[in-house]
Amino acid sequence: MISSQRLSLALLLGGAASAVAQTHTPGSFEDGGDTQVSAMMMFLGNEEKVYILDKSEGNAAKFGDFPAMGSVYDIASRTAETMGVTTNVFCASGMHLPNGSFATFGGNGAIGPGGNIGDQTPPGNPYQGIYDTTYGDFDGTKGIRILDPCTSKDDFTSPKCQWFDNSSLLSMQSQRWYSGAEPLSDGTVVLVGGFSNGGYINRNWPNVDPATEGGAANPTYEFFPANGRQEAVFPFMIQTSGLNAYPLLYLMPSGKMLVQANYSTVLWDPIQNQQTALPDMPGQVVRVYPASGANAMLPLTPKNNYTPTVIFCGGIFMTDFQWGNYSWPFADTWEIPSSEKCHTITPEPSDGSTDVDYVEDDDLPNGGRTMGQFIALPDLTMLVVNGGKNGTAGYSTRTLNTLVLPYGESLAAEPAGQPAVYNPNAPKGQRWSTAGFDTSPIARLYHSSAILLPDASVLIAGSNPNIDVNTSTIFPTTYKAEVFYPSYFAASTRPTFTGAPSTLTYGGDSFDLTVPATAYSGAANDAADNTSVVLIRPGWTTHAMNMGQRSMQLNNTYTVNSDGSITLHVAQLPPNANLFQPGPALLFVTVAGIPSNGSYVIVGTGNIETQPTKPASSLPASVRLDGATGSGASNTNTTGNDSKNNGASSSHTGAIVGGIIAAIAAVGILGAGFGIWMARRRRTAAQQASSLSYPMGSAPGGAGGVASGARVGGGLRSSDSSAFMPLSQANGSTTWGANASALSLNSPYYDEPRTASAEFDPYHQNAPRVSTNQARGPY
Repeated sequence: MISSQRLSLALLLGGAASAVAQTHTPGSFEDGGDTQVSAMMMFLGNEEKVYILDKSEGNAAKFGDFPAMGSVYDIASRTAETMGVTTNVFCASGMHLPNGSFATFGGNGAIGPGGNIGDQTPPGNPYQGIYDTTYGDFDGTKGIRILDPCTSKDDFTSPKCQWFDNSSLLSMQSQRWYSGAEPLSDGTVVLVGGFSNGGYINRNWPNVDPATEGGAANPTYEFFPANGRQEAVFPFMIQTSGLNAYPLLYLMPSGKMLVQANYSTVLWDPIQNQQTALPDMPGQVVRVYPASGANAMLPLTPKNNYTPTVIFCGGIFMTDFQWGNYSWPFADTWEIPSSEKCHTITPEPSDGSTDVDYVEDDDLPNGGRTMGQFIALPDLTMLVVNGGKNGTAGYSTRTLNTLVLPYGESLAAEPAGQPAVYNPNAPKGQRWSTAGFDTSPIARLYHSSAILLPDASVLIAGSNPNIDVNTSTIFPTTYKAEVFYPSYFAASTRPTFTGAPSTLTYGGDSFDLTVPATAYSGAANDAADNTSVVLIRPGWTTHAMNMGQRSMQLNNTYTVNSDGSITLHVAQLPPNANLFQPGPALLFVTVAGIPSNGSYVIVGTGNIETQPTKPASSLPASVRLDGATGSGASNTNTTGNDSKNNGASSSHTGAIVGGIIAAIAAVGILGAGFGIWMARRRRTAAQQASSLSYPMGSAPGGAGGVASGARVGGGLRSSDSSAFMPLSQANGSTTWGANASALSLNSPYYDEPRTASAEFDPYHQNAPRVSTNQARGPY
C-alpha cells in the first residue's frame, strides 16, 4: 500500500471542472487586515464572517459618536466594519446557541477615559459606573447580548444583523466579570463564577473572606435560559478563591463537568450541584487566568472511543503570596518564567475505572508559555499560538515593589511568536513540532485571540495589555490581524467534496459524501484508506481560551467507484449530546492530512431542548476497487500527520460513556417569557434615559440590569434570563403551530400577542436593539 505521505491531492473550488491551486506558504503569517477594534474576543459566525468584541476604550474607530466596541470581519476581503455594542463587554464570557446564534455574558461596569469608572454612577455608589458620557458605554456586568450572524447577502444595517444588547430586557441574575461558560447537552449554557468588582486576581489579602471577598467575588452559578432556576453557590468557587477567574469547564459524557481553577480540579454535576474532588494540578502550576495556560479537549475519535481527554500546557507557578490581590501582584511577574509543562487528564475513562489522575505529557517546545492558546485543526492536531515566555496576563501600573513597570502596563514579557503543533497520535517524546513555522513580529500577549477559519487557516488578532488604548508603548494596543497557514498548506491543491448535509443528528441514518476523482491523484484505494471526516466547533475565543471548542472525527467507511470518485459513508454523531453539544460547526474531509474547506452545519435540532437520539449509525463495509485512480494535480503531503480512515473495511462505533441529562423542558428557538402586552411600551421605554433601562441597586458594588425583586411596568418579572425562555412550539398559535418544527432557523420571529403565555423574542424587527442609524443606544 502506498503510504499516506505519497498521496497527492487536488482541490476543486465550487465544483469547478479543474483544480484551483492555493498559493499560501505553509508555516507563514499573512497580513489579516485591520480589525477596527482590538480583538479581545472573536467567534466565527458563519463561512464568511468573524465577529470581534473589545472593551470600552478610546478606539479611533467609532460607531456613531462613540468609540466602537465591536466589529464584523469579512474573511474574504480581510476588512472589518464597526458594529454597535451598548454595554461594556470587557472580559465577558460567551457561547454558541443551538440555532447558530451566539451570546455573550457579563462584563465590566461603564468605563471612561483612562479606565476610570464611568461618570454616571448610582446614587450613593461611586464605585460602579452605569454610563460614561465620553465613551458612551453602559454597565455590562449583568448583560446578556445576542447576535444572529449574517452573511454578505444580508443587510447589515437591518435589526436582524445587529447585536441585541439591552439589560433592561435581558440580563443575568447577578454580576459576572471573567465568568466561565459551558453548554449542556440540551443547549442550556451554565455560567460559573466571576468577579462582581475587582482587578488583577479575585481576592483581597489576607484572604479572610474567600466566599465573597467583601462583595467583589461571585461564587455562584446560573443557567441561561434560567427557566425559573435560581443561581446557587458552587462550593468549588470558594475553595479556589482568588485564582478562579474564567474557570475552565468541560462537559463530560455523563453530563458532569470537569472544572479546573487555581490548582484544584473537580468533577461537577451542575444539575445536582454535587462535586467530586480530582487530583490537584501537578506542581501546583496554575492554568486559569491570569496564569492563562493553554487548554483544550483533545479530538474525539473512534480510536479513543470518543473519550474526552483535556490537555493543559504552560501557565505559571507562583507562591500564594506572589499572586497578590485585586490591586496588583506582589511579585515582578515579567521576571518569572512560565511553565513548559503539559499535563492531560481523562476524567471519565471508557473502561469505567475511577483511577483518574493527571499524566505528564511532552513539554512545550522552546520553553514555557503563558497565554498560549490551543486551536483544533482538521488534521486532528492541535496548534498553539500567542503568549509570552515570562509573566502573566493582566495589566497594572505597578506591583508591590516596582512603581514603574519596564514593559508599559504589561505583566508579561518575551512574546512567544512562533506557533507549535501538538499531535496526540504521535509517540510520546515526538508530539510537538515547530518545523517550518515562522515567528510573528507582532507581540500577542494579554487580550489576544485566535480562531479557526473555514479554509483551515487560523485568524490571529488582538493584544492589548493596556488600561486604555496605547499605540506607542512597547506592547501596544493592536488592531492588525494575521492569518497563519499550518503545514498542510504545503499542498498546492486541496481536496473537495459534495453532499454535505446542513444538519447532523445524534445517531440515526448515515449520510454519503462524494470525493471526486479530480480531488486527488494516485491510487483511489490509498486515498480512501487515508480519508477522515472531521467535525470542528471553533468556539468563542478570549483570554487564551476557546470556550465551547470541540473536535470530533465521525466514523466512516467508503466505496471506491470505477470513475475514481470515492463515496464516503459517514455516521452521524454518537448518540450522546454531551460529547458535542448542539449548535454550529464546520465539517471537513481530510485526505492524507490535507483538509478540505469546512462546510457549515448545525448539530442537533437547533432548539434548546433535550436532543433526540437514535441508535448509532450502521455503516456498510468498505468497498475497494483496484485500478481506480484520481485525476487531480499531484503534490506531496509534508505534514507528517496521517489522517487515516479508522474503518477501511468495517465501522468503529466505539464505546460511548454516560447518557444524556434528562430534559429540563422542551423549548424551541430563542424567545422569552416577558408579557407581550408590554411590547409597544418596551419600544417606547427603550428610547428613554438610562435611568429607566438600567435601574440600579444602591448597595456598594451592586449594579446591572433590573435590581433583584424589581418590577418594570407593573407585574413584569426582573430581567434575568428566567424571563428569556425560548419559544414553546406548543402554544397553539398560527405562527408556531404543528408545522413549526419544519421552519428554517432563519424564519422570521415575532413579537406580538398570540396566546396568554407571554413571549419575547429579540430577533423580531421591532425588538429594541442597537440602533441602525449609528447612534449608540438608544438605551
